[in-house]
Amino acid sequence: MIRVLLAEDHGVVRGALTVLLNLTGDIEVVAETDRGDKVVAQALAARPDVAVVDIEMPGADGIEATCRLRQALPTCRVLILTALAQTTLLKRAMDAGASGFLLKDAPTERLAESIRRIAAGERVIDASLAVAAMTASASLLTEREADVLRLVGLGATTGEIAAELHLSAATVRNYISNIITKTGARNRTDAVRIAVDSGWIERPRPNAAAPAARR
Repeated sequence: MIRVLLAEDHGVVRGALTVLLNLTGDIEVVAETDRGDKVVAQALAARPDVAVVDIEMPGADGIEATCRLRQALPTCRVLILTALAQTTLLKRAMDAGASGFLLKDAPTERLAESIRRIAAGERVIDASLAVAAMTASASLLTEREADVLRLVGLGATTGEIAAELHLSAATVRNYISNIITKTGARNRTDAVRIAVDSGWIERPRPNAAAPAARR
C-alpha cells in the first residue's frame, strides 16, 4: 500500500481526491492538510511514501513546502499538483526536490499512476510542460533583473522595488531600462508580458504577496 499525504487548500478538491485515491486499492491517503506550513509536521507524524502538494497554499507555497519536506523527510517523494502550466514553476519544483509535476486537469487515473511511478523511484512530468521546457529559449535576464521584473509585474513602484530588494531607486531604474532594452519591449508592462511568454518569469498572480513597502 502506498501511503500518501495530500496538501490542498480547497476542501472540496481535497475531499474528492482523497475518496478517489482511497478507491484505487493500492493507495491510501494517510494525512491531509490545507496549509503549506503544516506539510512537514503532518509528514513526520504520518510517514507517507508520497506527498501530493498543491503549489498555491496559505502559510507557504508548495515549492517551499517541498524543499522543507525533502530536508526533513528525504524518504518521502513529492508530486506537485497545480493548475498553473508554467515552465518556470516546473523548474523551481524540480530544483526544490520534487519527483513529479502534474496539472490538475489530468484524469484521476493519471494522478494515481503518477503516484505509483513516483513511489517506485521514477520522475513524472506533465508531457506538455516537458516539451515546453525543452523548447524554451534561455533567459536574457540576469537573476536580479528577473527579481525586479517579477515585482514590476505585481504592480510595485520603483520605490517599493528598491525597498524590497535593498537597492537604490536609481539602481532599480537602471535595471528596468536594461530589461526593456534586452527584451525589446515598449515599456515595463510590455517587458513583463514578453518575459512571461518566454518562460523567463512566472505569470504575476493577483493574490501574490505584496512587496514589503506595501505590507
